[in-house]
Amino acid sequence: MKKININKNKDFVKLSEEWFDNQAQIYDETDTLLYSKYGKISCKNISDYLSDKEYENLLDVGCGTAYLIDMLSKKNRARYVGLDLSVEMINQAKAKKMDGAEFVVGKSDELPFEDNTFDVVTCSQSFHHYPDTDKAMQEVLRVLKPGGIYILSDTGVGFFKMPGVIFDNFLYRHFGNTGDCNVSYLNKSIRDLKRNGFDIVKGEKVTTFIYTVIARKK
Repeated sequence: MKKININKNKDFVKLSEEWFDNQAQIYDETDTLLYSKYGKISCKNISDYLSDKEYENLLDVGCGTAYLIDMLSKKNRARYVGLDLSVEMINQAKAKKMDGAEFVVGKSDELPFEDNTFDVVTCSQSFHHYPDTDKAMQEVLRVLKPGGIYILSDTGVGFFKMPGVIFDNFLYRHFGNTGDCNVSYLNKSIRDLKRNGFDIVKGEKVTTFIYTVIARKK
């Protein structure tokens, strides 16, 4: 029997772009599951980790409305760059008029920056929208300075928690319109980061459904 690929006509990048364009104006204030609830948890976790770290240049991939950059810029004066594929999210970020911050429209697997540019790269609740997660990790590795830090915080339930796996990686991926396409989990993300050339500093479960991995460029 021939295998039917029900994903063959799905453009996950386009779906994500449309999903977040439609959310942008009310994203920050709508503290629910499909809006900013998990993003705010991940942003706080990343901000707490960086609170006593020194850095001069930070890139936030999938920055959305710049919720994380807004938090970080109040604690540390640095150059902040936010990248997102959603034009409307970038417009919301720019409207906050943060000193030392710039925002660009772009894709995670084609970062428009020179090699060895950033001390820190962050990615908060965006990674599960990336069709090519290996390429996204390799692009982060490329733009990080040697010894630079990558902080990946995302949704992930773990392989053996079957209800969550079915919901995230089958129902959402095949039938949803959110652009979700690669929900991972803590141990898999650690393995993937190692395979793509990173050293692991630490990995942790932040909540039942959220994990954070901190990795370093060798």
